[in-house]
Amino acid sequence: MRGVLVTGGSRGIGRAVATAFAAGGDRVAVQYAGRRADAEETLRQLPGAGHTLLQADLGEPGAAERAVAEAVAALGTVDVLVNNAAVAPTSETRHPIAQTPLAHWQRAWRRMVDVNLLGAADLCWAMAHHLIERGAGGAIVNVGSRGAFRGEPDFPAYGATKAALHALGQSLAVALAPHSIAVTSVAPGFVATERQTAKLSGPEGERLRAESPFGRVGTPAEIAAAVHFLASPAAAWASGTVVDLNGASYLRT
Repeated sequence: MRGVLVTGGSRGIGRAVATAFAAGGDRVAVQYAGRRADAEETLRQLPGAGHTLLQADLGEPGAAERAVAEAVAALGTVDVLVNNAAVAPTSETRHPIAQTPLAHWQRAWRRMVDVNLLGAADLCWAMAHHLIERGAGGAIVNVGSRGAFRGEPDFPAYGATKAALHALGQSLAVALAPHSIAVTSVAPGFVATERQTAKLSGPEGERLRAESPFGRVGTPAEIAAAVHFLASPAAAWASGTVVDLNGASYLRT
């Protein structure tokens, strides 16, 4: 039985990831920022016992280190970190360069960098030190995005921070391999989370489904299954990889 810290676990991909680990017999610490009711619902749905909730705004200094420390205190040890929390593309965070005032541009960039990249980097640091001090191996899985490769013209800070997260994972994979810590990333395409329900049921839904030759978008459970495998000892040799999970909607060369 492992201890697993899943950030951004209040719903969507994070909830599915937490559920996959709990179903596999692990104890899970579910981090959330502001959606407590949703996080409590995630906790209620998790099979097994010994799970916990952690509140932290990962864009604030010191929050990442506290989250890891609280997860260790609640679970006893943490063996797996899943960096899923992010400031996501929404109508409020949209910032195309030609139409966005400087003040909004700067706010979008700073908030996304603080949470999507710096918060994740600090979590990796705290997790790595916890494992190294224990003399234990473990796994870190970063949830990036297809947008890191194909570009995000309406959300350039999102695309840039996800690309940086992938690069961070590859650097840490090399640095942490001598400590038996595997670091991988996944790059999902469009996923049918609760947040996307209106978009998928509206006029844009047909276009989004047509992006993939499968004629549909991904599901949180599909992303969670890949994350769960990458965090397993069987996937240690995959350390340093970025796994595309986009239904062949975008092919890298």
